[in-house]
Amino acid sequence: MNYCSQCGAKVALKVPAGDNLPRFVCDTCLVIHYQNPRIVAGCIPEWEDRILLCRRAIEPQYGLWTLPAGFMENGETIEQAALRETREEAEADVELTSLYTVFSIPHISQVYLIFRGSLRSADFKAGHESLEVQLFRPDEIPWETLAFRVISATLQHYVEDRQNDGFRLHTGLILPTPC
Repeated sequence: MNYCSQCGAKVALKVPAGDNLPRFVCDTCLVIHYQNPRIVAGCIPEWEDRILLCRRAIEPQYGLWTLPAGFMENGETIEQAALRETREEAEADVELTSLYTVFSIPHISQVYLIFRGSLRSADFKAGHESLEVQLFRPDEIPWETLAFRVISATLQHYVEDRQNDGFRLHTGLILPTPC
């Protein structure tokens, strides 16, 4: 950040009085510009014994498989964001059943909230951010071509919970991949 969104003056990165972290501060109008993690909301759409995955038509990870998920918009609830992303990426209508995973990814300042959801029908198709969408049984999940580690972790929990005949809320931390 170079300029204040309130008055247009230059900002400086410094620790404001009464704070303990560096923030962008405008020395002209004194506005403190906080930067907070981004929330990603998504869904595991279920149909009978299968789940719906989307093959990405956008970067990052173009061409790889993921769950329908994306950044929450201002004014949305996490449930509304998960439903919207499922409609946008898979043109699918789901009923959310429960919050399933919450993962913190501090090195990229993101928090993922993934719900389980029941597809209302098998009527779905690729949205503008997907190359294709497809139903997979747990033993058919394309593990080697999943787009993100957080999606792999979510689906690993899902497969284990299905085998154990019980779903529960999972929380966790995704750390950077070692070089």
